[in-house]
Amino acid sequence: MPVRNIWSLPIGHTHDLAATAGALTFVGGAGDFDSRGRIRNPGDLAKQIDGTAANIAAALAVEHCTLDDAVKLKAFYTAGPEIDDWHVIAALARHFPADPMPAISTVPVPMQPWAGQAIQVQVMAQRGWRALGDIRAAPRPVPPAKRAAFGGRAVTGGLRAGEFIAIANRTAEDGEGRVSHPGDGVAQSHAIMAMHEATLAALGASFQDSVKMEGYYFGTTREQWAPLAKARASHFREPGPPATVVPCQLLYPQGALTKIEVTAMRELWNGFDKYIPREDHWPKRVWDWPIPLPYRQAIGLRDTIWLGGQVPSRPFSNSGLRVLEGQLQPQVRFTMSYIEDLLRPYGRRPADLKLMVCYFASSGAPEDTEAFVQTLADCVGGALPPMTLIAQPKMHSPENTVEIWGVAQY
Repeated sequence: MPVRNIWSLPIGHTHDLAATAGALTFVGGAGDFDSRGRIRNPGDLAKQIDGTAANIAAALAVEHCTLDDAVKLKAFYTAGPEIDDWHVIAALARHFPADPMPAISTVPVPMQPWAGQAIQVQVMAQRGWRALGDIRAAPRPVPPAKRAAFGGRAVTGGLRAGEFIAIANRTAEDGEGRVSHPGDGVAQSHAIMAMHEATLAALGASFQDSVKMEGYYFGTTREQWAPLAKARASHFREPGPPATVVPCQLLYPQGALTKIEVTAMRELWNGFDKYIPREDHWPKRVWDWPIPLPYRQAIGLRDTIWLGGQVPSRPFSNSGLRVLEGQLQPQVRFTMSYIEDLLRPYGRRPADLKLMVCYFASSGAPEDTEAFVQTLADCVGGALPPMTLIAQPKMHSPENTVEIWGVAQY
């Protein structure tokens, strides 16, 4: 039987599809690509989910993992009249039949990085975790109208695979499919954080074990961002995790104003759950937020380095102002210089990244993505790591065009 060629992104630069840091293996934005980087089923979400799952399996196999090793999936998908978060979660779950299923996060997006693409899926996996002694899962409620799609399976809200903990992202949707606190983003933020706090507690953890917080909100001004930022931050004490929060254009169900997820690590020691100490570096050149927040810019633990979302904010300050205003490629280079600054105290550099998650302003043309990736390649040096590329019609403001975070080998 002939060997099937591995799939590829439609870029000219050498790139990895999967990579490992510590116990974790990462797959970037997998899609329904063939070996030449072409989308096999343009515009067909159902077929693309099938092809994406097959490609995830092929990428994981490179790192001696299987689909059963997936702990967390994150799907950026193009929504439609019959397509919402629950539709995508159910369609993906069918390709991961082992229980507990991975924690599946979803983000509806108005555009994709490549022509004809309808979904891309990022994966965090841990080889052999189902054979570990410490496996815990906490379900999330599924609205009655959506339950049939899961055939009686429990949908994972949080999953602990040994020390690694993945919490699926949530809006303020309740068990009946209704949004709590319509029109109030601050109250919705607190409601989501209360859900996550309960899920973490069921897994023997707390927010202080977080290694990454990610969020989405509607808005492009500090006035729209700051109240929600303060609400999220109130659930952490310093030092908090690295954070990435970006604007969105669509959330489900109707009335949802924000969506939040966390990733954490906690160890089991002598029968007790214990906090894992982490190494924390914040070079003075790297920017700070314009309001007091408990988050850090980079932490190292368990042979991994987790970065906060880097933006082209002015160095040595917390002004909230940007440099190279509105210029994507110069801002990408500048943002990557921050990533280099953050990795340097750990004795690492951008070439040690094993995952990059990139949000960038785009007109929707594939040429925008190609130019963006070429700039990344110039900054990383060597093969590009697995990448999730999220093209956005607009970012935080007209002055800001990019946000990048990642995980590196420590």
